[in-house]
Formats: sequence, structure tokens, C-alpha cells
Amino acid sequence: MAIDDIVCTHDSVLQKQSSNPFFTGHKVINDPIHGHIKLDNYTVDMIDTVQFQRLRDLKQLGSAYFVFPGASHNRFEHSIGVSHLAGTLIERFQQDQPELNITEDEVKCVKLAGHIFDNEFMPRARPGFQWSHEEASEMMLEYMIDDNHIDLERENINLIKDLIAGAPRSSSQFTERGFLFDIVANKKNSVDVDKFDYIERDAQNLGLRSSYDAKRLLVYSRVVDNEICFHHKEVYNLYEMFHTRYSLFKRIYTHRVGKAIELMITDALLSADPYLDISQAVQNPEDYMNLTDSILGIIERSKTTELAEARAIIKRLRTRNLYKFVDEFLVPPELVSHLNKDMVSAKEIVSYQKNGDNLEENDVIVSWTKINYAMKDRNPVDSIRFFSKFDDNTSFTIPKQQVSYMIPSQFEEVVIRVFTRTPEKITAIQRAFRQLMKGIAPVESNHALEPNAALTVPSDYERIRLGKRQRSFSNGNDNDIVKKWEDA
Repeated sequence: MAIDDIVCTHDSVLQKQSSNPFFTGHKVINDPIHGHIKLDNYTVDMIDTVQFQRLRDLKQLGSAYFVFPGASHNRFEHSIGVSHLAGTLIERFQQDQPELNITEDEVKCVKLAGHIFDNEFMPRARPGFQWSHEEASEMMLEYMIDDNHIDLERENINLIKDLIAGAPRSSSQFTERGFLFDIVANKKNSVDVDKFDYIERDAQNLGLRSSYDAKRLLVYSRVVDNEICFHHKEVYNLYEMFHTRYSLFKRIYTHRVGKAIELMITDALLSADPYLDISQAVQNPEDYMNLTDSILGIIERSKTTELAEARAIIKRLRTRNLYKFVDEFLVPPELVSHLNKDMVSAKEIVSYQKNGDNLEENDVIVSWTKINYAMKDRNPVDSIRFFSKFDDNTSFTIPKQQVSYMIPSQFEEVVIRVFTRTPEKITAIQRAFRQLMKGIAPVESNHALEPNAALTVPSDYERIRLGKRQRSFSNGNDNDIVKKWEDA
């Protein structure tokens, strides 16, 4: 059977409901990733609200847009893509597995469940304050429904919240329907339509090529024992998905310059917070709705002295006078449990400075980054169940040694990165950091803590840095001013 014969999207379902192919039960949008998408009226009711339209003003990749010009897409189109894929998957289950008794309310709730501002700002602005973007999504959902008088039963609202959280949080009829919670935010093995969309969308906008095929996973899947399982031949495709995700984090989401810019934006928001009460907005949906990327413009256009420091940071960002990446240390697996953030901190690095370096703690920023296959240090495929072509009602796991001996044995890496707010001190900070790292490893470790030669700052770095940012003026040419800078 051809793949086209297997795929069933809600397009075909809607066509069966009416002899008129242009009936008014939906709207159509053309998405660059998924093509023409039909949106049900209740989905459009959600989209056509100021709360959802807010997502147009949130860059999907945040500070990465300042590094990769193609990363201009927003949370708005990602959320629509997730809704489309969620609807496609549950409607296929509804048609192909009628024994699941999937109701129209369940289909509706799965489509409406989505993700809505998570960064480094909140943990530093309000230490100890428990907050997550899932909680923000739930708060905005309630506000959206109340503010726009959307007709949804309380039971359905609670189900949508649980679908966002990835698990039922109270005893209800849905506790026995676990497969519903595997679709949007899968906490069991992290295979969900949210990843299907953002991996493909981010890669395409960045001009990257991905070798994994999300559409196959939508087709070669079924519910077995209350859990979404995949055809056994998709096991390598799933490994490719997690590797692609890891690659995007390694190359794009945690890019050194992008991270430096994120730290600058965080500093600007922290400086502006006492005046603008940014961190308090997360507790009030009316205020949170206005907390978008436009906050930088608000600070930038301000005239008050209270925001002078924040304006100066954004001015540095606009003129590309960025915080600088200094050095990094890829922590060996045997040292991960030995190291902690108190051992490698700005205070500790500064304590290793030489006489005359004049380093201060505020010059140094230490960033700890974990990059993994979405399940911390575990292999997510070990938690995925499969079915065979001979028996699609029995599920099983597939050990990685039955797939390939080229699959990694380590599924998480920890990277310690050092940045500086004062680029002219980069040489002294790198020297101090490397001195710290030399003495920090336990004696019994066999790992040679050799510095990365490719990152070693040359002795004349300051002259090179200033030379790259200089502006020269031509004499009488059409190009009166030639800006000859590039990021060091």
C-alpha cells in the first residue's frame, strides 16, 4: 500500500461531512512547512484573539535571530503547526482505530492544546520563584477563554491544561486515556508533535537540511495498550530525530554569539525590572500579554534616567559591541558529578587573576549548558515502544544494539562557558579560567584537561578586535562610509 493511501488528514474527514467542498466549517491557510492547513471554526475562534495574536511578536528562536537572519519566524506559526499535526494524528487514530472511541471533544481539545517565554531572566530576577512556560500557557488559556467568552466546558479546559502539562493531574475519565497525553507534550519519551514542527520549521528557516522524516512517524504509529507506539522500522528515524534536535541545540540554540546576546538582553531586563516591573507580569495575565519582544523597543525609546543602563546595553547590542565568548570546557562524563556551580563561578575565576589584571566579578559570566537527547542523560528510544508488521497489537522495546553500534553511549553533555561584559579583558579572563580548571579536576581523573588550542586568545587580541571595528572613510566614492567590522 502506498504511503498516500495510508495518510489521512482531517482534510478528507471534513470533505466527507459535506458535499460542498467550500463549506464554511473551516478556514485555510498556506503554511510553508505543512502546506495548506484547514482550521476548524473553534480553532479560528482561539487564533482570532489578542492573546493568541501576541505570539506574532515572539521570535521562535529568541536571540538566535541576531545571529541567523533566517530565524525570523515567530511562535504564532509554530503554534498553528503544532495544532495541525496534533489534529492530523488524533483524527487518523479516530478513523483507523475506532475501538479507541475517540470523541469529538477529545479531538477538539488536542487541537487546541499548545505551547505559548522562557529564558534566563526569571530565575535571576526572582530567585526561588517557581515558574514555567507551561504554567504561563495555562494562565493565558484561562484569560483567553474568559476575556473572549469562548464557549468551553470546564472539563475540556482542564483537559487542555493537562495536555499542555503532558499528564493528567487529577483523577478523571482521562487518566485511563494516556495516549492522548503523548501527542502534544510527551513526558514518557519526548516524541510529540511539538518537536515534529519546531525541528522541521527551524531547520527550513535556517537553511539546514534534516535527514529525519516526521511525516513517516505520523503515518507509522498506532495506539497499543494506551500508548502511542511506532512501527519497528521507524526506530532509526527516531534516533535521527533526536540527533537532529541535539544538532540544532549544539549549532543554533546554544550558539556562542547567540548566548552572549541572550546574556545582554537578560542584563538589560534585570536593569529595567525595578522600573518596569517586568518580573511581576508573569502573575497577571493582562500584563503578561504585553510582555513580548517589543519590550526591547520600549526600553530603547525611553528617556528616563532609570532605564539609562538598560538603554546602554541595548545600544551595545544594536552597534554589535557584544559581550564576548571567552572560553569553554566540555566536561568529561567522569567529572560531571564532581563539578558544581560554586566551584566554577565568576568569583572563583577572578581569584586566579594575575597582578595588574584588574578583574572584577562583574566582568565575568559563567554559563552551564546541558545538551542532550531530550531525556537528560537517558536514551529516549529506550522508553519508546514499537509494534511489528506481523502483530500490531503487541508492543515491545528495541535495544540500541539491535539498531546500530554507531549509536552513542552518552546522551547528555555538560559545557561550561565563560563570557565577559568587558571585551578588553578577555585575555586575562581566559588565563584565569584555565588556571582554575587545571586545579579543579580530581587527581584520580585520567582525563587530560588540555585547553582548546582553537580558542586560545592571541596576545595581540585587543589590537585585532579594535581593528575589526574601525570605520574608514573613502574619498569621493559613492560609498561615503564603509563599515568594516565583523564579530571577533
